[in-house]
Amino acid sequence: MCLGIPGQIVEISDINHKLAIVNIAGVKRQINIACIVNEQHPPEKCIGDWVLVHVGFAMNRINEQQAAETLKLLEELATAQAQITN
Repeated sequence: MCLGIPGQIVEISDINHKLAIVNIAGVKRQINIACIVNEQHPPEKCIGDWVLVHVGFAMNRINEQQAAETLKLLEELATAQAQITN
């Protein structure tokens, strides 16, 4: 099973290698954005985009509402898991 975590692109760190910094729930890390860029949406236009991140790659652009809903569900799952293990 694959899990894509929502994050927001906050910076392009290497335009030639299509690398960006994404903020995922307050944690910033570098990811590859090659899968979401093209001539109509080049790397420099990705700042502010919400994306699904899987193993260091932005796999898909999503809207802010989808990101918020997914993050809420992930938080609920984490809370439920914590209650089970305590």
